[in-house]
Amino acid sequence: MHGGDRAMMRALVFEDEPEVRELVAEALGHEGFDVRAEPGGSDAEQVVATFRPDIVLLDIGLGEGPNGFEVARRLRSASDVPMVFVSGAHGIRERLAGFAAGGDDYLTKPFAVEELLARVRAIMQRSGRAPRRVWRVGDMVVDEDAHTVAVGDSLVDLTSIEFALLVTLCRNPGRVMAKIQLLNEVWGFDQYSLNLVEVHVSALRRKLEAHGPRMIHTIRNVGYVLRP
Repeated sequence: MHGGDRAMMRALVFEDEPEVRELVAEALGHEGFDVRAEPGGSDAEQVVATFRPDIVLLDIGLGEGPNGFEVARRLRSASDVPMVFVSGAHGIRERLAGFAAGGDDYLTKPFAVEELLARVRAIMQRSGRAPRRVWRVGDMVVDEDAHTVAVGDSLVDLTSIEFALLVTLCRNPGRVMAKIQLLNEVWGFDQYSLNLVEVHVSALRRKLEAHGPRMIHTIRNVGYVLRP
């Protein structure tokens, strides 16, 4: 199972704090990026040349070696790849220095993962690098932008809630999603009855299975997972 064209997008992260590096890499991975995370930028040009990222996220303080401003300036002189500073430095001087070094955006720590991803999406759109969001699972193709679902040669007519459920499962390939997670992500509120999720998943399953094998599997007492 893979994310169609989205799997071709690459994100390069320069971050010396292991926890933040892991958080950013995981968030971008769930967003459909192939991610490479580095603790420092001493070999930044070589890494960019071999990995060929579509976006770079970097901190200012990178421990040993060049700082984030220096890395950004070096990369900007050799590439037009979009760059986002993700830094604990909040001052206007640091922000201006980041833009002067070639940064396209500047996000301060601590940050919400949702904001980070929203900024990345916006930059990818502005730079013309945003991929078409197409998910392929077995014989099923889910086009998130066109809001269509096809199983084999058949189009499947879904309600907006059913489509949102399916997309949420597609964004988390092979990952078991708890019912409370689906309530939060699809309905934006976790105080509804979990039976609401069960009813809509059941309806979604019936529609998909009218055209092919079961792809939404129940993990008892846990939730649901999408796999061929």
